[in-house]
Amino acid sequence: MTGIGHNTIAGDRLKSFIERVERLEGEKAEVSGQIKEVYAEAKASGFDAKTIRKVVGLRKKPTEERQAEEALLDRYMYALGMAALEE
Repeated sequence: MTGIGHNTIAGDRLKSFIERVERLEGEKAEVSGQIKEVYAEAKASGFDAKTIRKVVGLRKKPTEERQAEEALLDRYMYALGMAALEE
C-alpha cells in the first residue's frame, strides 16, 4: 500500500491494525505470566514443571503423531543401548 497519508482512510485502517496487535500483545504477556504462575504453583506442590510442559505439548498432538514420535524415540534409545525395544 503506497501513499498512505497521515489523515487517509488507509492510515486509519493501518492504525487500527497496529492498535489491535498492541492490545493482543499485552493480553499475551498477561496470559504468559499466568501460565508461569501455574507452573510455579505446580512446582511448589512437588510436581516437575519441565515434565508438565512436556505433557502439555504431547496433549496438543494427534494420537497418531504422538505414537509415531514415541516409537521413533524408542528405536533411537534402543540403538544407543539406553532401553529395551518393546514390540
